[in-house]
Amino acid sequence: MDGSDGHQFFFRGLIIGFSIAAPVGPIGVLCIRRTLASGRAIGLISGLGAATADALYGSIAGFGLTFISNILVSHQVWLRIIGGLFLCYLGITTFMAKPAQSAAAAATGKGLVGAYASTFFLTVTNPLTILSFAAIFAGLGVASAGSNYITSGILVLGVFLGSALWWLLLTSSINILKGKFSDRSLVWVNKISGLIILTFGIVSLLIGL
Repeated sequence: MDGSDGHQFFFRGLIIGFSIAAPVGPIGVLCIRRTLASGRAIGLISGLGAATADALYGSIAGFGLTFISNILVSHQVWLRIIGGLFLCYLGITTFMAKPAQSAAAAATGKGLVGAYASTFFLTVTNPLTILSFAAIFAGLGVASAGSNYITSGILVLGVFLGSALWWLLLTSSINILKGKFSDRSLVWVNKISGLIILTFGIVSLLIGL
């Protein structure tokens, strides 16, 4: 592999990571709400949890670890149920949270770890992510990267940074608007976000069952 190939796979990884992260789903809603309630740091940490999971799935697809993807897909019903239940839990707690309580919890190290772990767990328990990666890898002509560990590593790094770039842009943009929200407005943000996340959880459970 020469330098041009490395750059090519890195930029393709960036595109993959950004395109996988960009669609607004439950993770996006959660990061937006956390940024408004607790600041950009907690929102970005939440996004990096999802970016890490994206990189993990990117590794499975990029290194050609089909036996792992087959296991995940074969257990997708249980993964959906587990992820759906966790989404329902997050939806209910978000709906009931008060802005002051949210900010206090996020200010601690435990809050940062919890924010990171929750989005990582939610992304990992979505087995369709691996199928999305496999399809995009094939579409961009990088399906053969698994034959070269260096190429695959560069590709996965690009996936992580591309996903992280999206979360950085999103949380930075939302943080700019944070000052325009009063405590009363944040209460409604919590309630609306909670209902949206809860809806995603219920849909995931219905599909899994």
